[in-house]
Amino acid sequence: MVSDLLARQGNWLFRWRSYFLLGLAPLFLIALSKPEVVEVEFGSFFDSVFEGACIAFAFAGLAVRGFTVGYVPGGTSGRNTRGQLAETLNTTGLYSLTRNPLYLGNAVIYMAIAAFTQDVFVFVIMGLFLWLYLERIIAAEEAFLAEKFGKPYLAWASQTPVFLPRLTGWRAPVLPFSVRNVLRREYSGFFAIVASFFIIDQLHEYLTEHPEHIDLAWALTLAGGAVLYLFLRTLKKRTRLLDVAGR
Repeated sequence: MVSDLLARQGNWLFRWRSYFLLGLAPLFLIALSKPEVVEVEFGSFFDSVFEGACIAFAFAGLAVRGFTVGYVPGGTSGRNTRGQLAETLNTTGLYSLTRNPLYLGNAVIYMAIAAFTQDVFVFVIMGLFLWLYLERIIAAEEAFLAEKFGKPYLAWASQTPVFLPRLTGWRAPVLPFSVRNVLRREYSGFFAIVASFFIIDQLHEYLTEHPEHIDLAWALTLAGGAVLYLFLRTLKKRTRLLDVAGR
């Protein structure tokens, strides 16, 4: 069965999902060795506007993730890699509009980062990659959830879009929003976004214009992101300040 094949591939991809985007690094390097198209065609002002829009979209994707995990109970919607995990079935909050809000947030982030290269080929390849990649991971998760939760899952899945959210049918979350849960679970994603934009911008400058110094604003941004990352990581690993009962 094709569905079984997709699920098997998805389980394998699920375990190693954090590393697959590294395979696109050579494509990014080729794109970054070319001049910035927007700046060449429209000038530095529109280049800054375009880059700002890419950054805004990336953090909008992170906001989708944050809004999702702020409401979920423990044992669900995690960053586990060993295998599928779901103690309860999430059907409220953003899960009442789309079955995969976290992957939706990820897709927005990755597409924004791809757009930041200002290379159409990179943008298209990223979109195709995410389509094939997420299709298989989602197939694996659906097979797991259907087996574990049975009819309640099938009833929810029949009414809720698999990826692109619907505009009606919102169901209020059962649990209150937890900022601590968001900080505990999304600090690494925040820093990954900051680091990605820093690397792309500085590599683009270095490969095309060969500046003598790193841009001060970007350096301060990266340093601030690193400090925040280390601070939240220390709180998570060394204290219980970010722990929330039932999360």
